[in-house]
Amino acid sequence: MSESATYTGGCHCGAVRYEVEMSLDGVISCNCSICRKRGALLAFAPAEKFTLRSGEDRLTDYLFNHKVIHHLFCATCGVGSFARGRQPDGAEMVAVNVRCLDGVDLDTLNVRKFDGASL
Repeated sequence: MSESATYTGGCHCGAVRYEVEMSLDGVISCNCSICRKRGALLAFAPAEKFTLRSGEDRLTDYLFNHKVIHHLFCATCGVGSFARGRQPDGAEMVAVNVRCLDGVDLDTLNVRKFDGASL
């Protein structure tokens, strides 16, 4: 299991920027309708380990299906670099699109498949 580290990331145009402390063990490729279409690779962090540095005013919220995950995307460039929701135990969490993290070599990650389409 890899150590937790601090990463920076954001959207394509740079309006949305954040910092997050998390491990990149357990990165998932979900096949639900939104993750599949976006090509998202997800890692999860407790909400208190995520800090939005800029772009709060640029975020647009998209809710669908059970309307429990706030899929946030930049209103300027359209990139969804993170989402907010709750873990099964009710704790607030942030799902980060690992593709939007600065300097992460995706080829070094152990990505597992998750069948979100069946939920």
